[in-house]
Amino acid sequence: MADRTSSSITIKAAKADIMAVIADLEAYPEWASGIREFTVQETGPDGRALRGRLTFDGGPFSDTVGLAYTWDGDDRVSWELVEKGTVVTGLHGTYALAEAGGATEVTYELAVDVRVPMIGMVKRKGEKRIIDSALKGLQRRVER
Repeated sequence: MADRTSSSITIKAAKADIMAVIADLEAYPEWASGIREFTVQETGPDGRALRGRLTFDGGPFSDTVGLAYTWDGDDRVSWELVEKGTVVTGLHGTYALAEAGGATEVTYELAVDVRVPMIGMVKRKGEKRIIDSALKGLQRRVER
């Protein structure tokens, strides 16, 4: 899973406020297009998810996968696939937050592997669509 796709957006809010929205994984279906359900299976001492199950409907593919999360305060969260789905065989993602002059720059990085053979360019285009949609949904949710 060497190839990763990333994109950034500037949100007019503090890092802690943005990370609070990101950490509320079970609310993703309300603002992240394509996410049908998220169930937190285990939380850490800070109340943030350590493991969860994600069900998504990504156009031609729908799947349910298990994810493990690693949190670095309000600066970064990363997740890895720990339970493969019927389509998704590999997944790594991160949100990284950095203060930017009264706002916060949010960078989302994603790499997905699927059972179906896919040309790299097509795969990256799909990842880019997921990332851009998630960042815009996050911005709308935080700034509302």
